[in-house]
Order: sequence, then C-alpha cells, then structure tokens
Amino acid sequence: MKLKQELEARWFLHQYTHEELFDIYEKWGEKLYWWIDPSADSFQLGNFISLLNALNVMKRWNKLYLIVWWATGMIGNPTWKDAERNFLTAEQVEENARKIEAQIHVILKNVSDKIGVKLEVEVVNNLKFFKNLNVLDFMREVGKYMTVNWMMNKDIVKKRITDPDKSISYAEFSYMLIMGYDFYKLYTENGVRLEVWWSDEWDGILSGVELTGKKTWQTVYGMTNKLITDSTWRKFWKSEWNAIWLDPTKNSPYFVYQYLLNCSDEDVEKLLKLLTFMDLDEIEEITKKHLAEPELRYWQKQLANYTTEIIFWKKASNQAEMISDMLFWNKDKLEILKTLTKDDLEALAKETGSTNFTSWLIILDALINSWLASSRWDGRKLIEWGWIYLNETKVTDWFAEITDGDFINSAIILRKWKKNFKLVLR
Repeated sequence: MKLKQELEARWFLHQYTHEELFDIYEKWGEKLYWWIDPSADSFQLGNFISLLNALNVMKRWNKLYLIVWWATGMIGNPTWKDAERNFLTAEQVEENARKIEAQIHVILKNVSDKIGVKLEVEVVNNLKFFKNLNVLDFMREVGKYMTVNWMMNKDIVKKRITDPDKSISYAEFSYMLIMGYDFYKLYTENGVRLEVWWSDEWDGILSGVELTGKKTWQTVYGMTNKLITDSTWRKFWKSEWNAIWLDPTKNSPYFVYQYLLNCSDEDVEKLLKLLTFMDLDEIEEITKKHLAEPELRYWQKQLANYTTEIIFWKKASNQAEMISDMLFWNKDKLEILKTLTKDDLEALAKETGSTNFTSWLIILDALINSWLASSRWDGRKLIEWGWIYLNETKVTDWFAEITDGDFINSAIILRKWKKNFKLVLR
C-alpha cells in the first residue's frame, strides 16, 4: 500500500501542503520531524496518536528528528483556549523535557521490537537554535520575512483578536515565528523537509513552510492528522479533564488498558487502525471474529493488549490483562493467583488495594484493614448477608482466623459482592 493510501486508510491524513511529499517519503532515507511541548512532565494518549502518524512515515526507513520544545515551551503557544498558559520556569521546562524524552525513547524501542523495523531517531533541543540569538538578530533572521498580515489571517490568532473578550500577548503572537525558525534550522542544518503534527497546529506548520521557502527558495512540507473524536463527537484524550497520561506513575498501564477495553464498538475499529501497526487485513479478521461473538469483546482486547504493550512493554500489558481477568472475567482467580510473580502481585495490590498479614488476624479485622467494611458491625452484617468470600469461599464465621494455610503464592483474595477485591499479603 502506498504511503498516502495507508495514512488515509488508518484515519491519520487530514491536511498536507503538497501532493508530492508522499512520493518523496515513499522512498527511504528522508528526514521528518515531530515535536513535543514540555508544558507537562508527561505526554498523553492524544499526543501519542500524532506520534504514530509520524512513525507510519518513519517505518518506511525515514529518519525522525524529535524536537523537544525547550525554548518554545518557555513562551507557550496560542492554543484554541480562551486564555494563555502560565509561564513555566526554566527548571520546570528542563525537568519536563527530560521525562518526556525518556518516555518517547521507551515507546520507540517497543515499537521497533514489535514491528521489526529499526526506527532511527535523533533528539534535538530547540534551545540551541535560540540561546545565542539576540532579539535584533531574530528580527533580521525571521521577522523581516513574515508579514503581520499573513500572521493575522491565521485562524488561531484571528479568534483571539476579533473577540472583544479575549486577547493575545505579543509573546504568543510571536510563537509562529519561533516555530517557523525551528523548521528553517532543521532544514538548513539537517536536511529535514517534513513536519508532522495535529491539525490544530496547522498555522504553525505553515509558518515553517513559509519562512523556509522565503529564506532558501526551497520547498519543505507539512502534514497533519485529524483531531480524533469518539462516537459522541468528544475529542479523544486531548483535554485536561480526560487526559490519559503515558507515565505509569500518573496512571497505571492497567488504567490505560481498561480505558481501551471499555471503548465502544463504534470506535474500536478506527482505534485499531490508529493505535496499532497491525496489517489492515488482520484488523478486518479481528473485526469478523468480534462481530461473531461481540459479548467477548475480542476487538477491545486486541486493541488494549497491543496499545498497552507498545506504550509500556509486554510485561505491563500482560499484568494489565491479568488484573482485568481477575476483576471482571469469569476466570479461575485462584489458578491465576498461583502463577503471579512478586511484581504481578504488587501491581494487582496497587490496583485493588491490600492489607498486610499479621498473626491472629481475624476476618472482621481484615475487612476493616482493607476498607471492605467500615466497622466490625458492618463486617458482621456483610458476612450474615453472604457477601464476603475468602479465596472464593463464602465466609460464615465472623471470627474466623486467617492462617498461613490460607495463603496461595503469598496472597489471599478477599472479595465483597461480585467484583470488589482486596488482597492480604505476607
């Protein structure tokens, strides 16, 4: 499948500057860039979709320049939000950039191992383009070539200027100049000819194409992917209220896995094309298998397993699947418990909650310690109603003691009702 055809089939392609770019990047050995703004110390699943757009170009043996926007992050871009972002300190930007770069290196290695193609990447801190450039030189190098008329005509600026209740600072207004200079420097110093990002940065991409063309009389290219919406027309993972972070300390691999597992049937086929490198024929076979028995959620399981694996690696994906099986599927939980490693038990305990074993621990105290009951009276009522299980056996004795013999692989499963699980660990 040709590059343009594949990007369209996978729901990526939205805007592009020149038709010829697809023929150029069909061949190996070209260079492109994708950037990340270190406004936070992790990037999100929404950014990940845009990165995958770049990786689908990159897997045809093209080299990626990953630009960490150290300098640009100090200014803040004129987003579609009504107000400007607060400035970060240099130390905050540096720390955020370091963490994001480490995350992306993990993802690139995981994708390389998954698809069997070595993905060549070079990280560039764009501070190096600006740290020795004074304001007068910047005006001569960049400002002279970009007209205010051109910048004012861009939607992202126009929205903030024409509305009397909104405004834009000169810093944010100059953001397009800084972004354009990035592209110019990457082209003149490294031969990079393509920028790839979300469609909401189209104006910034065009500034790089415009500036580079005026200063070098050469053509460079831009391409964006669509803003992805679900079946209810909400943006996927692109806002603070529904951010899915790719840092396991912010939300666990299980959280990402479970989020994808719960995607609706209306969304999952599109997400399989966007979030995985599966052949389209393979996705079609998965679709057929799912539609034959939709209650098994085969579609969603394939999506969740694959995506969690390339973000966090296979061990994390396996753990997430195991936790999901323990909590939500009619699997033999005791047999699963026997196979778990220490790391698996710690991951399960983190997601479900746990309490530690002490001598003379009775079931009522274990329920309170693990927050399954609020008091002994509450615990007694739960046992009377037949809602408490120890290792999947119904508890009938209020004062039953938990002993060493109850442990399976250093853990005990306490369950309230159908799906409220806790572990007792020793």
